[in-house]
Amino acid sequence: MLQAQFYFLSDQYYQDFPDDKLMQNKDALNGMSHSRPCFFAFKDSKVTDIYWIIPISSKFEKFKQIAQDKIKKYGHCNTIRFGIVLGRNTAFLIQNMCPATEKYLTAYINKNKCPIRMDDRTAADVEKNARNVLALSKRGVKVIFPDVFKIYHQLVQQLQQEHVSSTHSKSE
Repeated sequence: MLQAQFYFLSDQYYQDFPDDKLMQNKDALNGMSHSRPCFFAFKDSKVTDIYWIIPISSKFEKFKQIAQDKIKKYGHCNTIRFGIVLGRNTAFLIQNMCPATEKYLTAYINKNKCPIRMDDRTAADVEKNARNVLALSKRGVKVIFPDVFKIYHQLVQQLQQEHVSSTHSKSE
């Protein structure tokens, strides 16, 4: 999996991990459904088959205001970060992040079949802040909307079952 790349979540993810706090898939635009939101992904530090995915939003001004309000209230905001994707100002919604595995992810590619990426500096900023938010969440601070640790543990169980199944089928 490439670094600083974007993905879409499969519908199966929402069926396997129902959580009303997850950003929902497939917005309708002019009556047509589109794969949305798009997510930035980075590997988990312990289980490298799990990725933390952060939805991005084009509602830059809306989230800029929310971030400024948080900065006024708390002195900083690491739950929303900003960058440029495809030449547009974009908000990275760390507060809405969740874990996933490759089987639930589809690469966001352009018409030339090249992955959509972002610059390494923005990727590093988003990942650093996301890891800080994860650390806060692990200490019980409610800064991420979905129940990410419930999903994470289910993904770990899934991976263990897949490993057992593949090991068992290889020994036959």
